[in-house]
Amino acid sequence: MTVNPKEVTAGGYARLTFRVPNERDDASTVKVEVVLPEDAPLASVSIKPAPGWTAVVEKRTLATPIKSHDREITQVASKITWTADASSAIRPGQFQEFDVSAGPVPEVGQLVFKSLQTYSSGEIVRWIEEAKPGEEAEHPAPVLKVLPKAGAPSAPAPAAAGAAPAGDDPWPLVLSIAALAVALAALTLALRRRPAPPA
Repeated sequence: MTVNPKEVTAGGYARLTFRVPNERDDASTVKVEVVLPEDAPLASVSIKPAPGWTAVVEKRTLATPIKSHDREITQVASKITWTADASSAIRPGQFQEFDVSAGPVPEVGQLVFKSLQTYSSGEIVRWIEEAKPGEEAEHPAPVLKVLPKAGAPSAPAPAAAGAAPAGDDPWPLVLSIAALAVALAALTLALRRRPAPPA
């Protein structure tokens, strides 16, 4: 199970697509549960209808309210559950996508969406593992990387070598340029006067 895109920028709204493959040959996927990150609450969550599936959004009350568009938010979505009707389950060899609009995306390094996939056989696959460096999780939780907001205007470029700081006496620079010009002229004259090589 995955979430796309793989990365978003903090501060904006994101359209998230949860892709759920059926990995069993003898059962269909009948329910999908996605738990939203508790440590990074999303002020707004809306769901695109998936034909043949019923979506239920559970909410929780925040211990510390968050602000969004000058409003104080005390309740946020905590879990989304999609349940298939009799003819819409994800059959062997198929996959289904569930779209969610969420935001503003908090300024955290990543959002982890631990998820459960229930099969018609009663088996529940827990997509809740967080991959560790150098290891590959068997059932990794969908992870969304969060990029920082666009930074402040970059600092002005340093002055070019030899350039006089503003307000300093410009004459040393003028004299240096003049001396360089004289040297180049002398070199050019010397090259012109060089005798041609004998035939």
